[in-house]
Amino acid sequence: MKRNGGKSVHSSGPKSIWKQMRFNLLVVTAFAVSAVLGLTLLQDTLLENSQNVGQSLAQSYSVEEERNITVFEMLMEFGTEYLDQQLQENASHESVQHWMSGFFDTVRNMFGTAVIDPYAVVDGEIIAANYWEGDETYDVNQTEWYQKAIAADGAIAFTDAYMDAITGRSVITIAKKCSNSNDVMAFDIFPENFQVAVNPQNLPEGSSYYLCDTKGTLLYAHTEMPSDSEEMQEYIKRLFDQIQTGEMADPEDFIYDVQGAKRGVYYTTAPNGWMSIITVPFSTILGDLQTFTIWFLLLLIVLLLIVVGMSAREYVLNRRIERTNETVRVLGNSYYAIYRVNVEQETYDMIKGSDYIRGCLPQQGAYTDLLHQLSSVIESGTYQEFQDSFSIENIRSLMLRRVRNFGGDFRRVFDQELRWVQVQMLFDESLNRGEVVLCFREIDAEKQRQLQQMQLLQDSLEAARKSEQSQKNFFSSVSHEMRTPLNAILGLTELAGKYVKDAERIQDYLDKIETSSRQLLGLINDILELSRMEQGRMTLDRHSFNLRTCVAGCAEVFRPQAEKEKKKFEIAIDLREEQVYGDSFRVGQILNNLLSNAFKFSGEGDSISVSVRQIDHQKHAKYQIRVSDTGAGMSKEFLERIYIPYERETRFGAKHILGTGLGMPIVKSLVSQMGGEIVVESALGEGTTFTVTLPLEVAQEEPEVAEKKASHSAGTADGLQGKHILLAEDNAINMEIATELLHMHDMSVTQAWNGREAVECFRNSPPFGFDAILMDMQMPEMGGCEAARMIRSLDRPDALEVPILAVTANAFAEDIAATVDAGMNAHISKPIDFEILSTTLRDLIQIREEQHKE
Repeated sequence: MKRNGGKSVHSSGPKSIWKQMRFNLLVVTAFAVSAVLGLTLLQDTLLENSQNVGQSLAQSYSVEEERNITVFEMLMEFGTEYLDQQLQENASHESVQHWMSGFFDTVRNMFGTAVIDPYAVVDGEIIAANYWEGDETYDVNQTEWYQKAIAADGAIAFTDAYMDAITGRSVITIAKKCSNSNDVMAFDIFPENFQVAVNPQNLPEGSSYYLCDTKGTLLYAHTEMPSDSEEMQEYIKRLFDQIQTGEMADPEDFIYDVQGAKRGVYYTTAPNGWMSIITVPFSTILGDLQTFTIWFLLLLIVLLLIVVGMSAREYVLNRRIERTNETVRVLGNSYYAIYRVNVEQETYDMIKGSDYIRGCLPQQGAYTDLLHQLSSVIESGTYQEFQDSFSIENIRSLMLRRVRNFGGDFRRVFDQELRWVQVQMLFDESLNRGEVVLCFREIDAEKQRQLQQMQLLQDSLEAARKSEQSQKNFFSSVSHEMRTPLNAILGLTELAGKYVKDAERIQDYLDKIETSSRQLLGLINDILELSRMEQGRMTLDRHSFNLRTCVAGCAEVFRPQAEKEKKKFEIAIDLREEQVYGDSFRVGQILNNLLSNAFKFSGEGDSISVSVRQIDHQKHAKYQIRVSDTGAGMSKEFLERIYIPYERETRFGAKHILGTGLGMPIVKSLVSQMGGEIVVESALGEGTTFTVTLPLEVAQEEPEVAEKKASHSAGTADGLQGKHILLAEDNAINMEIATELLHMHDMSVTQAWNGREAVECFRNSPPFGFDAILMDMQMPEMGGCEAARMIRSLDRPDALEVPILAVTANAFAEDIAATVDAGMNAHISKPIDFEILSTTLRDLIQIREEQHKE
């Protein structure tokens, strides 16, 4: 690369090499084209000559075949004419047969028994030279040769090759009908023994001759390749089909034989439709042309190598320079502006410039002019930073410190739009003394992506911080709320141990322990419920239920609490259609949460009311549930966060009330999933009113429901006295509690400490020895589901009928589904509610007993 006024000038080495090589390449190319054209013309001539010779040979062999056929036809004409004469003279059958035998012997002596088999059909009977045991019963009317002879009406008919029914050999039949009757004379000719006069000396070297019938069946072959193989038969059929479609008409046409050799194809068709085919290897047709072509190509390659070698040395020496220039050009295309800056002279040389700068500044000039012009396009707020960074003084400082790459990102005006550009100062010793390169590259899209990614990272970091804070708040709140009832349980238990003989005090401690335990259970249930909602695993169970009964049952549970806390409690239900479709459990859950809050945030003397009314009277009616209290109420600020998990009202005395802030989010989620809406009205010191509106489909009244509920409302364990229960439980304390509860209600218990032991107990018991099975889910050796499946599979009359109740701490829908799949009848959650357990046991046992009565 030469220096010329500070500008780079590319070396013309590769161009000069190309000029030198171009003439030589043109000469070699002209020679090659001429030679290729000559070879092509020579090849075409050889192929045309070969086609002429091949066609002539095929024609001559076809004529030879016609002569052979003519001999057969003459004998056929003679025999048919004499047979016709015999029949006209009313010769006896024995006389005709005697003459036919002699005639057939003469024909066979002429050609040999392996070549021709003559026979005739006289008065429907076959007279043959070779007697066949089936001649008397053979139906000639169904044969192709006989039908063709009758249809030809005196002309000689030919068949294609077919499998002879007598000999099982491929055969061709020539047949002719007599003039005055339907008697027919026929010759069977065996194609593999044709006496074809093929002179190998007339055929080109390696050539093959094939004779085919009208369907392409091979009748005769003269070839060096095995003609009886299945592969050869497929090759002949393909060859025949391509001839029929005209694919072998041109001299250049060819086919690949079974050995993969390219062959020219020449053919002719006889009057009877038979085709004579000759194939000649291209190697024979072209002779030494292929060898000459190979040598010619080698010579051409040598010439090309000589031409290339003449300039190879110079090309190799200059290639590195050309690659360097190409690299520089590619790098230069990445920048929209490039300047050479001379720090000593404080000038610039514009190698590449933007449209705006080229219109304002000359190719070369003072560097201060360039900076001044850039001030009009670089963002005003950042120009001073740009000027300080790329001033002559700062560039000198960078060069002294041997900083080779320095730059920054700025925004520049393009067509009245600010876009990001990257400015770089590049320094290298290969430049002229005191020079640097100043480059400008647009990076707006890249910068925008970086800014977006930065914003995403910041958003993610903020979300992570909020999530971390939310988790801290959750664990802090849950820890506090769980410690409160746990502290009460542990403290009261310790006190109870010190006052064992004081029954009244012990009863008070037990009541308080039960209250704290239920608070802890409610907290755990709320956490699990919210977790299920967040994971989308909560489902609604749609069934028919009585809304009045559901609401009244849920509300009445709170009446003892109202009396104990000296609070007014009113229930008002105004319904026209009480039986509806929906999820009664979720409706009760909503009402329970609202009433719990009402009692929690109200004091002695306050009023709490529940009202239910039907808004409209249609099939899809709306029902309004309102829960009001005159308690502490809520602040306006908290009302905006009431449905956010873990949020709690902390004004006044509310902060001393137990709770996690999960109840209202659960209620809100349940109402939304049921297609309803919830509204809250509250003020501090004035109480709170929640109004829930649910769309429920009206259902037909079920008269049996009241009866069932009445019957179940009797004593909790009525009907269970004397029942024998198999109890499977691996926890000793749980086993003791469950056993004691069952014994207290006059039920007998057999204990099993794991699933396998439960299966063995049931297997070894007498039929119908157990009235029900309580099965824990998670046990050593064998779990509850597996044990239930094994019990159901036992060969006993009660194995499929005995009620099995799942007892587990897992109350999720998938856990319940697993118990159903295992063949269990019901699901009881821990801690066990004895009323629910008794009701479930009684119902299942009664159903079983009623089935046996039937």
